[in-house]
Amino acid sequence: MKFGKEFASQMVPEWEEAYMDYNYLKKLLREVERFKQINKSPAAHARLKRMQTLYRAFSGLTHFARHDHPVTSSESAMESQPILVNSVEENGHAGYETMFLMLGEQGAEYELVYFRRLDDEFNKVNQFYRSKVEEVMTEAASLTKQMDALIAFRVKVENPQCLFGSPVEMTGISADHATSSLATAPSIPKASRRVYLDPIDQEGESISSRGESAESSKGEQVKEIQITSHSIREERLNSIKGTRPPPLQILDQVKLNNTVETPRSTIKGFLNPQSTEVNFTRENLKRANQKLKQAFVEFYHKLHLLKSYSFLNILAFSKIMKKYDKITSRNASKSYLKMVDESYLGSSNKVNRLVERVEAAFIKHFSNSNRRKGMNMLRPKAKKERHRVTFSIGFFAGCSAALIVSLILIIRTRHLLDLKKEGAQYMENMFPLYSFFGFIVLHMLMYAGNIYFWRRYRVNYSFIFGLKPGTELGYREVLFLGFGVAVLALASVLANLDLQMDPKTQDYKAITELLPLGLLVLLIAILICPLNILYRSSRFFFLTCLFHCLCAPLYKVTLPDFLLADQLTSQVQALRSLEFYICYYGWGDYKHRQNTCNKNAIYNTFYFIVAVVPYWSRLLQCLRRLFEEKDMIQGYNGLKYFSTIIAVSVRTAYSLDKGMSWRIVAWVSSAIAALTGTYWDLVMDWGLLQKHAKNRWLRDKLLLPHKSVYFGAMVLNVLLRFAWMQTVLDFQLSIIHKEASTAIVACLEIIRRGIWNFFRLENEHLNNVGKYRAFKSVPLPFNYDEDDEEKEG
Repeated sequence: MKFGKEFASQMVPEWEEAYMDYNYLKKLLREVERFKQINKSPAAHARLKRMQTLYRAFSGLTHFARHDHPVTSSESAMESQPILVNSVEENGHAGYETMFLMLGEQGAEYELVYFRRLDDEFNKVNQFYRSKVEEVMTEAASLTKQMDALIAFRVKVENPQCLFGSPVEMTGISADHATSSLATAPSIPKASRRVYLDPIDQEGESISSRGESAESSKGEQVKEIQITSHSIREERLNSIKGTRPPPLQILDQVKLNNTVETPRSTIKGFLNPQSTEVNFTRENLKRANQKLKQAFVEFYHKLHLLKSYSFLNILAFSKIMKKYDKITSRNASKSYLKMVDESYLGSSNKVNRLVERVEAAFIKHFSNSNRRKGMNMLRPKAKKERHRVTFSIGFFAGCSAALIVSLILIIRTRHLLDLKKEGAQYMENMFPLYSFFGFIVLHMLMYAGNIYFWRRYRVNYSFIFGLKPGTELGYREVLFLGFGVAVLALASVLANLDLQMDPKTQDYKAITELLPLGLLVLLIAILICPLNILYRSSRFFFLTCLFHCLCAPLYKVTLPDFLLADQLTSQVQALRSLEFYICYYGWGDYKHRQNTCNKNAIYNTFYFIVAVVPYWSRLLQCLRRLFEEKDMIQGYNGLKYFSTIIAVSVRTAYSLDKGMSWRIVAWVSSAIAALTGTYWDLVMDWGLLQKHAKNRWLRDKLLLPHKSVYFGAMVLNVLLRFAWMQTVLDFQLSIIHKEASTAIVACLEIIRRGIWNFFRLENEHLNNVGKYRAFKSVPLPFNYDEDDEEKEG
């Protein structure tokens, strides 16, 4: 793989604009190379000069140079350098500027343009890296305060006085417990570890002064090593007493953040919005410990991405300068790369020290000094692609195709389409049962396609969904599950395809009639199975989001929650199929394929409720976000879902009572809901239809290379949005049963939702890119009083 592609593949997607523009610099070098090829190349000129020296007079073996001292290699190197790099000050930021010294040569203007753009790219990268390092140093200071509070909390709850001689000794040792992880730092003398490793400083020293104190000479280290253990302990105790209060006094300055969102805590917070005092219970200690552990893991991930950012950019500058030297036959890379090494990007060691310190603190406090366990939590293993999954996809896909062909052949050979009465009975009773699995499989196939294209165009969907690294499902796994369900459903259809009753018993076989119910129970059992089989973490993540949707607005609304609720709005027909399962097998005569569900008042009532529940959940989520974020956009979004609730309710009423008044109201409400939904899809969810954008009528940034795809998607979204209007217009084909036409419209809505998913996450990803947001914010367990004062100030 060429370096350009490897460089692009290893970028942090949200920081893509902050990386060096390697491809554009290569383009500038191609222009330089093109000019060199058109004109006389320096290599040919050098060969001509060497040819001329063959015809000069021989200078002799005993003739020496007249110089009293030979010219050193450094002096000759300085004379032959084509560039001179200087540090400059621009807009209050330190930068670098390259002076090209070969302006008298032909084509120098091309090289001058190259170096100007190279300087711009380097200054951009250097400033971005500096700003991110400053952010992590600030976050390190915040985590230090959180660790102080956690250790004080631990001392208060566990009350380890029996382990220490007296309360005074307990205070000293518990404070020293915060710094005990220093002992795990490798190859650092004990006396100097406090000075060297203090990014998350536990001794009260400032983090910003860590860099200067680390560069101590060997003589000073020897003197520190010679200090007696008594004086070290005395110095630490004096430092603790002088710079920070004892651990138990810290608890007077902190409050517990209510980060656990439950219906009880939401109602309690709504009735009493004031922060609660710290309750010293083991449950709260465990909760705070877990939250801080998550914060450390996320912080460690951020540090590693920063290290990768620095390494990749330094490597890219090295590659591009060597390419420049090769094209121009100059030796400019040496001086430029020396500047890169001496810059903040190449010389700052803060991130590396933070990584070491975080590892030591995490292993000590969160993994019981078990390094292997701690590093496994900090560095989750990358997910491996398994060949058996790929094989299973092919196997189940082939089985699905074979079953579909078999189904068509059986229908043709048995002339089942000629049995009008039995066929209508099958469509009214069995088809709604099996169509449920068709809706689920189609949605899974669309989701697998979404994942494939998200990965192809580097949309960080796992970060957007908040999935734990290494547990997210790829498109292969989703295809495997989808085709697996398809095989089971098609096999059940084939086993239950008899349209005529047994002439002896005058009923259908009970075993085959119960196949749809058995398959549904099997899928639900697999979904809620607590055993670690079939992607347990993904199943539990789905169930958690589903529970949050059903309990809206009692849970804090996150992006996965409202995205799942949006998916449910496109699965209204599948939810109605679940309702039909209960009615058909509970109160119907499944042995004779007869039901009276449509005549049941309770069934018709729930026919309304089931269709409204997904939209009602989204409405409550919007109201919750409006209350918390004070964003009127959420209010307008809630009005959109409210109009859809009215349209769905009126449309359902019209389907049950074919009256002209219901038809007019249903037509008007459906048109209004479709128009508002279409506008919201294109403008708010997809961020398109921007008149003054760089890409006219689209948006400034696009991931797909062809603009026509966006316009085609907009047109298709409008058409599929209005597909539901056919239920109001009563547009029916005589050859298609009513249940089949309803299923077709439902499938069109699922396809529309799959298209919507890609562009919705693309827009969310580009918003993250615009804000360089590559990490999720983890709520911290403690809140200091001074933090509240700063917010109020």
